[in-house]
Amino acid sequence: MKNKLFKFITFSVVASAFVFTSCSSDDSSPTDETKPIEPQDRWITVAGAKMGTDGTPGDGNGGTVVYAVSKTQAKDPEFSISAYDNGFAVHSQRTARLQSTQDGKVLFNIQYTGVDGGQLDKYNVLGGNAFGFIKGANASQYVGTSPRWAKLFDGDKTGIAVNVTTPAANNANDTSLPFKYYRGTATVLALDLENTSIKGYKTYELPLSTQEELEGHHIFRLDSPVLNKAGNKLIIGTWMRQTNPTTGQNGFTNGRLGTKSIVVDYPSLENPTIITSEVDNGDTSGYRSFNAFVADDGNMYQATQRGTKGSHILKIGQNNQYDNSYVFSLDSALGVTGTYVDSWRYAGNGIAYVMYTYSGTEQGFVARVDLNAKTASQVNLPYEADLNFGQYQGFVVDGDEVYIAVTPVGKDGNIYILNSKTGAVTKGAKLINKPGNHYIGVF
Repeated sequence: MKNKLFKFITFSVVASAFVFTSCSSDDSSPTDETKPIEPQDRWITVAGAKMGTDGTPGDGNGGTVVYAVSKTQAKDPEFSISAYDNGFAVHSQRTARLQSTQDGKVLFNIQYTGVDGGQLDKYNVLGGNAFGFIKGANASQYVGTSPRWAKLFDGDKTGIAVNVTTPAANNANDTSLPFKYYRGTATVLALDLENTSIKGYKTYELPLSTQEELEGHHIFRLDSPVLNKAGNKLIIGTWMRQTNPTTGQNGFTNGRLGTKSIVVDYPSLENPTIITSEVDNGDTSGYRSFNAFVADDGNMYQATQRGTKGSHILKIGQNNQYDNSYVFSLDSALGVTGTYVDSWRYAGNGIAYVMYTYSGTEQGFVARVDLNAKTASQVNLPYEADLNFGQYQGFVVDGDEVYIAVTPVGKDGNIYILNSKTGAVTKGAKLINKPGNHYIGVF
C-alpha cells in the first residue's frame, strides 16, 4: 500500500469516505475491512521503531512508522498489522517522540535531531497509513534540536518542551576564579497543540544548595513535565549528575543526592523551585514517555530511574511537595533487586501498568501496580529474552482497557489488552516485525 499524504483542506471529505485495508502477511487471514470505522469508535495507532543504519538491533535510530486500525481489529488475534511494510513514516531523523489526543484522532511529534529538529508536527489520523500532516512551529531556537517534551492532560490543548544547556563551571572562562558550581540554562516552553504554535517560554538557572554545587552536583537534563490537579503548577523531572571539579570526570564520588524535581508556576512558567524526596535517590526524567501522573486521589505519582535502591513510585501531594511517608519500592513489591522503570501508565482507580527490567537481565516485563496498596504483580505475557521496553512510549487507556504492544526485537508479537479492573489479559492483533525493529507504542 502506497503512503498517502492528505492535505488539511480535504480532511472532512476523506475521513467520511475512507475505508482501510488489513495489513496481513498471510493470505488466509482477513484481507479487507469492508465497513468504514463506526463514528463512536476510535483509532488504535501502533508505532514501530526501525533499526539504524549501523545495524544495532533495537536502537530505533532508523525512524518511526505508524499504522492505524479500529478497536475491533486491534482486539482480533486473527488480524495482522505490518507497519514496516505498509505504515506511514513519521517525520523524524531518529525515533519519533509521539503523543496523542485522548480520543486517538491526532498524533503529535517534536522532531528529534536533524535539520528539522525541534519542529512540532501534527498528524490527523485517518486510518491505515493515511495521516494528514500539519507543519507547526519550530522551537529549536528556544529548546534546541533535541528537546524533551510531554502533552499535558488539559484537554489536549498544551505541550511542554524542556531543555538544559550543557552545564559549565562558573570559572570555565577564568580559571583564576574559585570553582563554585556547574550549571546550565534551563528553558521551559509551552506549545499550543490546537494551533501548533508557541505560547511562551521562560529561561533560568536552577541552582542547588551551595554545598551540593561545590561537590559538583548539577541538573543534567529535564523531562516529563506534568500539570498538577489544581492546574497552577508544573512538576518537571530531573536527571542528576556529579562532575569532579578538579578532574572534570563524571561520576557520583560521594553518593547520589535525594530525588529532585522542579516546580514552576503555570501558566506563567515562572518561579522555579526544587523539591527533594528523602525516599529515593534516583532520577525522575524517565526516557521517552510520561513518567508521572495525577491519580484519582488528586496526588501525583512519579517513577524513578538510575538510583541505588531500584525504582520507586514517589508521591507528590497537592501541596506540590514530596510525601516522604509514602514508600513504594518496586524491588520489595516484585521480589527482585535493581528494578528499572522503562515506561509506565496510570490506568485509573489507583491502578497502573509498569514496564520494567531488573538487575541480571536486560529483558522487559510488565507489572500491574496498585498505588494505594503499594503492591505489584507481574502480568502474564509471553516473555522472552529479546523483549525490551527501553524505548517504549505509548499506552492507550480506554475505559478499563489498556492497550500495549509486545514485540521482542526482530520478532513478531501482538497487541495485548489489559483490564485494569480485573487484571485479565487478552491477546489482540498480530504485529508483524522486521529484523532489528520493534514496536514501541499504541496511541
